[in-house]
Amino acid sequence: MLGRRNNLAALAILAAGVLVTTPALAQKKYDPGATDTEIKLGNIMPYSGPASSYGVIGKTEAAFFKMINDQGGINGRKINFISYDDAYSPPKAIEQARKLVESDEVLLIFQPLGTPSNSAIMKYMNAKKVPQLFVASGGTKFGDPKNFPWTMGFQPNYQSEGRIYAKYIRDNFPNSKIAVLWQNDDAGKDQFKGLKDGLGDKADMIIADKSYEVSDPSIDSQIVALHDSGADIFFSWAAPKGSAQAIRKVGELGWKPKFFLANTATSIASVLKPAGLDYAKDIISTAYLKDPTDPTWDKDPAVVAWRTFMDKYYPEGDKTNANNLYGYVQAEAMAQVLRQCGDNLTRDNVMKQATSLKDFHTDLMLPGIMVNTSADDYFPIEQMQLMRFNGQAWELFGDVITGEVGHERGQ
Repeated sequence: MLGRRNNLAALAILAAGVLVTTPALAQKKYDPGATDTEIKLGNIMPYSGPASSYGVIGKTEAAFFKMINDQGGINGRKINFISYDDAYSPPKAIEQARKLVESDEVLLIFQPLGTPSNSAIMKYMNAKKVPQLFVASGGTKFGDPKNFPWTMGFQPNYQSEGRIYAKYIRDNFPNSKIAVLWQNDDAGKDQFKGLKDGLGDKADMIIADKSYEVSDPSIDSQIVALHDSGADIFFSWAAPKGSAQAIRKVGELGWKPKFFLANTATSIASVLKPAGLDYAKDIISTAYLKDPTDPTWDKDPAVVAWRTFMDKYYPEGDKTNANNLYGYVQAEAMAQVLRQCGDNLTRDNVMKQATSLKDFHTDLMLPGIMVNTSADDYFPIEQMQLMRFNGQAWELFGDVITGEVGHERGQ
């Protein structure tokens, strides 16, 4: 009888333990910026300054999160999207990052734009252990989990893009001479390195290169010098303003090289139209997202849904501007990470979920483009497809090309 009593007592204690511990297992976990009802996301954009044409990305993301909130939020929480202007100025970016982290107390900073601005804040963000997530830059340095575990990009890195162009040139124009215009910062250096690495033993095809500063009022002298080199392939790795100037000057000179344009400067609205659509004809670039100006996607359900979103939530936005579609896709990826976080909205778990994306794909990405990350792979997308401008719209050609350059590289 005593033994039975002891057994019953033991079961009672065990049951009590279960009752006590079970709620703890389901307990919600929050860091600053998250509550039962809200998730604060910080953002830094160049709404003014030399790269202000990118500012529409932040406006699209704000509109996306308004749509999400109208649909009930994410796991029942509304998104408070706080976006500040840094005018594409690194010192201003540092000031805004501090404001977001220390005054606004955001959970993370999402999609801060620009290689210079992100380079300026990454040490601060990592010292504070606040995610600097889905950086709006293809800088390879933003995929260095060993040294900067709280910083991650999203779009294809610039070295991958350079390698993709190099593969195409090696296969199709192996005897050409190449001239390169590059932006004198980490972005331009990254792109140039990818091209040279991809060309490998054919790197001596590059016979001339000129750099420019993003603040330069004109790049005419650089274009004239590159024209005079005798090259028959020209690369423009520049921000939208510089790219538009390059396209126009090449056209005015009557130069007819095979023209390659950085993926980040392919907007018809903010680059090609200002440069002159006639001058832009036959330019080659890369894509990993569906282009809203490409007739191929006119009746595509995802593009139709995106246009409906634009009409309702960002009616003043230009539906021919691919930057508006880019912002939407980045926000979709952010929403996916937050959904995966569930009720564990700690900064640690945000990074854990961001580094656990397996074959993630949104319907606005090109077929075959997949997002994959891991604890030692901070490069979500390393595939792109080539496209050519026909004078009115971009047209895809060829197969999806992988430009992978290995993991844990932050040079």
